[in-house]
Amino acid sequence: METREIRQAYVDTLLELGAKNPDIVVLEADLMSCTNTGAFKKAYPDRFFNVGIAEANMVGLAAGLSAAGKIPFAATFACFASRRAYDQFFISGNYARLNVKLVGTDPGITAAFNGGTHMPFEDLALMRVIPRLVIIEPSDAVNAAVLVREAAERYGCVYIRFPRKPVPVLYSPDDRFSIGRAKILKPGKDVCFIALGSLMVNESLKARELLAAEGIDAGVLDVLTLKPIDREAVLNEAAKVRAVVSAENHQITGGLGSAVAEVLAENGFQGKFARAGIRDEFGEVGTQDYLVKRFGLDAETLAKQARELLG
Repeated sequence: METREIRQAYVDTLLELGAKNPDIVVLEADLMSCTNTGAFKKAYPDRFFNVGIAEANMVGLAAGLSAAGKIPFAATFACFASRRAYDQFFISGNYARLNVKLVGTDPGITAAFNGGTHMPFEDLALMRVIPRLVIIEPSDAVNAAVLVREAAERYGCVYIRFPRKPVPVLYSPDDRFSIGRAKILKPGKDVCFIALGSLMVNESLKARELLAAEGIDAGVLDVLTLKPIDREAVLNEAAKVRAVVSAENHQITGGLGSAVAEVLAENGFQGKFARAGIRDEFGEVGTQDYLVKRFGLDAETLAKQARELLG
């Protein structure tokens, strides 16, 4: 299967936007080599700001640039974008009704060898409670380009979360995407995996194949936008099956699992529901392959949860 880096799609899209709009600016906290934004710095040096290892300051500067009419994209590791710069993003960006686009890379276990200190299992929970904030997690480079472009075109704060490593390409250039709309990758009749992000969408697709070998028809819904979540898509897919499993590279509390549970409970879902994700733990050092199994994010665990729900 073809793989591509979401971060490269992010940078290519910023270069495209920057060529047309002089208000596009990029900020980094000394992680240009990790985000690949050096290309933007080379193309538009007067619109690139490296603040050093000072993430809160970066978000404050981004808010100031937004107040001056610019469209700032500020990136750092997701652990710093959320925990370290949370107050600045909350107050200076969101509360002030500005237009800051904050990017968090290496979410969840994809931080791998950077270990527990750099492994954000709680960033989505923190971001979800910020009023009016849009939260996006692309699942491949194709939809990443579209969603980054749409984020730039709409006014308001956005949190974008994606891994640095290459990920499988799931969609074609002809597919259409929009903030607030999920995509049905595979329909199902027995169980539906509602997944967020490249890692969990791909593990859900693998789990679907495992279950198909046992005569169980599983669907996969690619959420793409955690907030606002596509309630219609969640309810439509849930209505077709007997069980739903949410799958996220994050704590099962406060993120996708909680969002899906809220939608299902508020609309009288009569089937069974389970959450796949991190279960009240801190991260640790390891390869991504090891960590996927260590924290129960792998296809085998997802398939097991589905079987248990279906009895």
